[in-house]
This record gives sequence, C-alpha cells and structure tokens, in this order.
Amino acid sequence: MAEQRRMRENGGLSQMLRDHLTEWSERTGIAVEVWALPEREVPPKVADNVYATVREALDNVERHSGARVVSIALTVGRSGLRLTVSDEGRGFEAGTTGRGLVAMRAYFAEIGGRLTVNPVPGAGTTVSGFVPAEELTR
Repeated sequence: MAEQRRMRENGGLSQMLRDHLTEWSERTGIAVEVWALPEREVPPKVADNVYATVREALDNVERHSGARVVSIALTVGRSGLRLTVSDEGRGFEAGTTGRGLVAMRAYFAEIGGRLTVNPVPGAGTTVSGFVPAEELTR
C-alpha cells in the first residue's frame, strides 16, 4: 500500500524505478544500463509486483553475481508487459533455487504473468518476465 501511494505521488512505476536504480547504483557501485521504461501506466497491483521483482533481482545481483553492470528493460505494448534484468556476473547452475528466485516467480504469478531465470555459469543471469495484455486491464 505504501509503495502504491509513493508511485502515485512520485510519477508512477517508471519514475519509482529510475529513482531506485539511481540510488542502488550509487550505493553498490554497480552500473545500471536502462534500455527502456514504460511511458504508459499499469494497474497498481501490477506496478507493485513488477517493482518488487526488480528490487529482488537487483538484490540478487548485489549479493551473488559479482557483476559490474546490470541491464534493465521494461516495456508495455499491445501484447503485454515485458521485463528483462540481465547481468554479466558469475551466473549459477541451472536448477538452483533460492528465496529470491521463488519470490520473483510468485510476484509475476500473482499478476497473471510468468517469469523465467536463465543463468549461465561464469557469464551472468537473465531474468525475463511477461504479463499478458488482458492482465493489465483488470
């Protein structure tokens, strides 16, 4: 609820993400490349869960990856919402699971979406999420 109020007061999901990414990068020393952020707003529950997913993904990058750069793209189009968070860190073995991965998948499932995590040992990790357009109108 507090995140929803902050989003409304501070310019929506895109602005909240910009602010968080700036603060996170300054605090961690990890560079952030923002490839895309949506201009269109999404329902509050979707915004909350996407924001929580990005935060969790960044926490995992900071704690586990050893990455120096993370790239983020979030788009909203006719087919739906797409999120990609990618780093060039150490990756991990496929099939590994942890609290953060479980939480991110749950955030997307809760809003009718799906999330995949593609690690490449020694070469980084990509988190990809998709929420179909029909879920963005509920």
